[in-house]
Amino acid sequence: MDETAILAALSRILAEVLDDPSVNLSMTTERADVPGWDSFAYINFIVGVESAFGVKFKVAEVESFPDVGAIVRALIARGAAAKGA
Repeated sequence: MDETAILAALSRILAEVLDDPSVNLSMTTERADVPGWDSFAYINFIVGVESAFGVKFKVAEVESFPDVGAIVRALIARGAAAKGA
């Protein structure tokens, strides 16, 4: 699974969390860029990502992801993209 496919999967997960089918994430998307993506939605999104990709992020990682690209890179680094959503 490449970056584009991972981004599409992450977009689907966040669209479900926010109940907004128009969500389209990019590598540079930050939470502040997406209406409704508050702290609670972020945690639900991370849980969805962990479930879909079969990974478990450390709390420090979750708190330090500056943008969606960091999540994509973390998934690729773990080899989770091969298992992916």
